[in-house]
Amino acid sequence: MSFRSLRDYMTALERDGDLKRITAPVSSELEITEIAWRGIKQGGPALLFENVEGSSFPLAINLFGTDRRVERALGRHPEEIGASFTRLAHAFQPPSPGAAWKERGTLVRMLAMRPAALKSGPSQQVVEEPNLDSLPILKCWPQDGGPFVTFPLVLTRSPVTGKRNLGTYRIHKYDARTTGVHWQIMKGGGYHYVEAEARNKLLPMAIVLGGDPALIFSAICPLPEGVDEVAFAGFLRGDPVPMQRGASIPLETPSEAEFVLEGFVPPGERRMEGPFGDHFGHYSHASEFPVFHLSKVTRRKDAIYPAIVVGQPPMEDKFLGDAIQVLFKPILKILHPELVDLWTYYETGFHNLLVLSVDSRYAKEAVKTVLSMLGEGQLALTKVAVVVDPDVHVRDFSAVLRALKANFRAEEDFILLPGVPLDTLDFTSCRLNLGSKMILDATRRRDGATARLLEELPFDAGPRGHADPKQVDPRILDSKVTEGVWLTVKVERDPREVLRKLLDSPLNPAIKFIAAVSPDVPLDDEVLWMWGLFTRFDAARDVIFERVELVGAAAVPSGRMAIDATWKKGFPDPIVMDPEIVKKVDRRWKEYGF
Repeated sequence: MSFRSLRDYMTALERDGDLKRITAPVSSELEITEIAWRGIKQGGPALLFENVEGSSFPLAINLFGTDRRVERALGRHPEEIGASFTRLAHAFQPPSPGAAWKERGTLVRMLAMRPAALKSGPSQQVVEEPNLDSLPILKCWPQDGGPFVTFPLVLTRSPVTGKRNLGTYRIHKYDARTTGVHWQIMKGGGYHYVEAEARNKLLPMAIVLGGDPALIFSAICPLPEGVDEVAFAGFLRGDPVPMQRGASIPLETPSEAEFVLEGFVPPGERRMEGPFGDHFGHYSHASEFPVFHLSKVTRRKDAIYPAIVVGQPPMEDKFLGDAIQVLFKPILKILHPELVDLWTYYETGFHNLLVLSVDSRYAKEAVKTVLSMLGEGQLALTKVAVVVDPDVHVRDFSAVLRALKANFRAEEDFILLPGVPLDTLDFTSCRLNLGSKMILDATRRRDGATARLLEELPFDAGPRGHADPKQVDPRILDSKVTEGVWLTVKVERDPREVLRKLLDSPLNPAIKFIAAVSPDVPLDDEVLWMWGLFTRFDAARDVIFERVELVGAAAVPSGRMAIDATWKKGFPDPIVMDPEIVKKVDRRWKEYGF
C-alpha cells in the first residue's frame, strides 16, 4: 500500500497502534530530542507532540524509527524493491514479451514516474508571508549553533539542464526569513548552486516539509546524479507524485506536502552555519555556507511539522540508512556481478565502515571491486573498506574480524588512499571535505603476481608471547580483545607512545590490530565501541605499523597494525545531552503518557 501524504501514513500508524500522541506541553529546545532518543532506544512508536511551546503546529518524530515502520512506509520490503530492478534488467537481456509480461507490475510503476501536474493542492491551502518563528524548529543538542530544520526536502533545478534535485540538507534558522543551506560535497542541490553562482543568478529553492513517505525516502536516497528523485518517488508509490506551480518561485512543488518554504539563494552570499550535532555522533564545525531567503510559505490549514534527530547511534537514521543499502544492493550487483553482499555500519555513521563480500575469480579481484565501488555515488565517501569472501556474513562484525584474523597480512592486504574526498562532516583529517581512506583485504590467498612479490620481500613477525596489555604500559586504563584479533585499549594521554610499546611487546600472536580510544568510549557496548573507534581517526595520519619498508615509491608495512582513535585537539566535542534536560525528562516521563 502506498500513501499519498504524510498524514495518510500517520493515520495508518495510529490505526496499527504504532503512533503515540503526546498532549503535555514540551519544548522544542532539547526536550523533544531527549524524549525521541529514548523512544528509539526502546523501539517505541512514532510520536506526535500536539502542544509544542511557542508554536501552534504539532510536531511528528520517530516516523521511521523501526524496520517495521520503514517497510510500512514503502509498502513492501526494501529488498523486494531492489530485486524488481534486477528482474526487469534481466527481462530485457535479450528482450522477451513473456519476460516483460512477468514484470508488468514494475513496468506499471515506471509509468508512474512522470509527476502529475495540478493547478493547486492541499499544500497551498494557506499562502502567507514567511515567519519561521511560528514553526516548532528543533534545537537538538546543547552546543548547536541554533535551531535547524532537521527533515527538509530541498528542491532545486539546474539552471543549465533544467534537471530537478530533491535532497535532504541541514537548514540552519538564522531569523524569521533566512536560513543557511548545508550543501555538502557530492550533493545535487549544491551542484545547482555552483552553476547558478557561476552565472551570477539567483537559485530558486523550495524547502518541502512533510512529503509523503516515498518522497521523503527518495530525497534521502543516493540516486545517481541527474536522476529525478520526484520521479523515483512515483516509482516507489506506484502512483505519480502530484506537483503544482510554486506561489512565488518558478518551481513545481509537491501538492500533498504539509509546508513548502519558497525562496531564493543568491550568488556570492555566505554565512556561518553550525555547529550542529550530526550522525557521526560529534558536533560538526561551523563553516560558511550559502544563505536561503524566504519569499513565501504555503501550507495546509492543519499542517504537521516533521522532524528527525541524529547523534550518537542508534538514532532514527539507522533504519532509513539500512533500508537504503538493502534496496540498492541488487542494483549494484548488476554493475558488479562478482559482488555478493555489502553493508555499511550505522554504528560508524555509515560512511566510516563498508564491508563487501566478493566472489573472486582471480587474485585481487576483490580489491579491484572495492576500488570501483569507492567511486559509486555516496560510497565514494567511505573511509574504511573491508573486503571478505562470500561465506562471511557482512553484517556480522565479529565474522568480519575472524576473516581478518585468518587472512589479513599488512604487507599484501593494506591499501592507503591519501588526499581523497571525504564526507563534509568528517573532521578527522582537520581538512574540510578531504582526508584519506584505507582498504583491508580479508579474502583468502590466491596465486598471482602479488604473492610472488611477497616471496621476494619476506617479513618475519618474530616470536610472540602473551603479555597483559595493562602490564605493558600503566597508562592503559582498560582493555578488551575482540574475536582474539582486535585489541582495544582505553588511554587518557600519550596514545602514540602506548601504541608503540604495544606493537613492540610480546602480545598474543593472534592479535593483528591494536586501537587506542579515549576514556569516554565504553568497551562493553559494541555499538558505542564501534562508534568511538571508527569516527575518530584519519587513515593516513593515525594508522601505524610494527615496521614499514620503503620499496621504490611504496611504503610496505608489515606486522601488527595500530590505530590512534583517541579524541585529538581540534576535534569537535562528542554529543552529550544537558544533564538538566535528562533530569527534566526523567521527572516528566509519566506526564508524557509513557
